[in-house]
Amino acid sequence: MMTTMRWLIALLMPLCLSPAQAAEDYSAAEQAIFMRDQFAGLKAPTTLRYSFRKTGSMEPGFEDQVELTLNAKTEGGCCLVHGEFLSGTRRVPLPDMDQGKANPVTLYFLERDIREMNRITRGSQNYFRKRIRMAAYQGATVTPVSLRYRGATVKGQDITLKPYDDDPNRARYGQLAVKEYHFLLSEAVPGGVYAIRTIAHDGASVLLDEDMTIEGAER
Repeated sequence: MMTTMRWLIALLMPLCLSPAQAAEDYSAAEQAIFMRDQFAGLKAPTTLRYSFRKTGSMEPGFEDQVELTLNAKTEGGCCLVHGEFLSGTRRVPLPDMDQGKANPVTLYFLERDIREMNRITRGSQNYFRKRIRMAAYQGATVTPVSLRYRGATVKGQDITLKPYDDDPNRARYGQLAVKEYHFLLSEAVPGGVYAIRTIAHDGASVLLDEDMTIEGAER
C-alpha cells in the first residue's frame, strides 16, 4: 500500500501547481492526462462506471467492472473518491482519494498496470512508473478523435505513449517491450476519461489488450 501511495502522490503533485507553473513545467500530454479539471460539472454524490476487458494470446482474458463513488467533502465541494477496481481475486485494493480535479481512475488503472508489468516481467515497478511519466513528458502523440457515447458522437483526443520504444532495457521485457498506452479523453463524458487502453502485438497477432471504457454516470 505504501508503494501505491507514493505512486499516486507523485502523479498528483502537479495538481498543486499554479496554471502558469503547469504550463511551463509539464507537457500538454501530462496536463491533459493528470492535471485537467475532469470533475468540472459533476455533483456529489455520483457514481462513475467503467467496463474492463482483457484479451490477447499471452494470458487468459476476462471481463469485469470498475466503479468510482464520488462523495462531497466535509468542507463541501467535489469530491472524495472511493474506487472499486475489478472484483474477486482480481480486485486491486487502492486508497480513497480526496481531491477535486483530475479523475483518479487514470491513476488506479496505471497502478494495476504497473503491478502487472512487474508480475509478468519481474521488472522494477518504480522503473516502469518513470518510463510512463517520461513518455508523457517528451514522447506522447496527441490525435483528435471522434468517440461514441450514449448514442452520440463526441469530440475527444487520443494521447498515445510508447514507454519502452527507446528504452535501453527494453530487451528485458520480452514481448511487452512494444506495449502502447492510449488515453482517450473527452470533456463530453462524465469524469473526462472515455477509455484507457494498453495493447502489445507482434505484428501478426495481439498478445495483450486491456481496455477500460466508460459506461456512464448515475447521481
